[in-house]
Amino acid sequence: MHREWPDLDVLELVVGVDDHGSLSAAARIAGMAQPNASRAIKRLEAQVGTPLLQRKPTGSTLTPEGTVLAHWSRRVLAEAGQLLDVAAGMREKRAAELTVGASMTVAEHLMPAWLGRFRRTAPDVTIHLQVRNSMQVCEDVTAGACDVGFVESPTVPRGLHSVAVAHDRLVVVVDPGHPWARRRRPLSVAELAATPLVVREPGSGTRTTLDVALHEYDRAAPLLELGSGAAVRTSVLSGVGPAVLSTLAVSSQVDSGALRVVEVDGLHLDRTLRAVWRPPRQLEGPGGDLVRIVRRSRT
Repeated sequence: MHREWPDLDVLELVVGVDDHGSLSAAARIAGMAQPNASRAIKRLEAQVGTPLLQRKPTGSTLTPEGTVLAHWSRRVLAEAGQLLDVAAGMREKRAAELTVGASMTVAEHLMPAWLGRFRRTAPDVTIHLQVRNSMQVCEDVTAGACDVGFVESPTVPRGLHSVAVAHDRLVVVVDPGHPWARRRRPLSVAELAATPLVVREPGSGTRTTLDVALHEYDRAAPLLELGSGAAVRTSVLSGVGPAVLSTLAVSSQVDSGALRVVEVDGLHLDRTLRAVWRPPRQLEGPGGDLVRIVRRSRT
């Protein structure tokens, strides 16, 4: 059976709508005219057999099916980017290579600036970035598939060395129409545990941190389980339900009022972001240089 492959440009549009909240913004960032972007999305909708955008007079947002497709599109685009990196490496010899693994939150919100600083000090190093969840990053580091990883999980597997590189905090967020947005008193931890939440997949640092914090309580089954913080955030914005996310992932939406933070009495979800690597204890080479640059950039 012949399979028609989607165009990568239209997958970038889907991800752009997820990230920026409208097709017009996604098209502008992609350098594509709005009519061309609309036609491309309609062709993809016909190809997959389901609407991907909710078209309104004020703009377009993703349907639940579009949100799922955006999650998988991120993976496809990440792999395509790695393919291009490998092809570039084959065309030209480089002085050194560095393969970095990063959890989703770190990759989306911190890694671009970190790699930018590193690039300015080591322009001849070829960088390969692998974006996975924290558990998978640790597995890749252990297996030697990457030189250094950056994770957000509360613990690091035995056999790996680690150092703190940053800190963040998880918060409960809801859309302004959710009943919790009108509460005058904080939630109890038991109320949070008993509520179905939109959550990340098992193995993500965000999910693990939440599970550890609530392990003594009876838990409700997840409302929805998604593979990226951006997908979880979009679901909350769409009114699907509450979620627990990094302040890194929701700061702009909280500042604008699109999301509301709900306080939980007695629940502390501060966490440490770490670099991890295999022995020896002292990480040398480009990986060690990157970790030192990241640690110096902490504020």
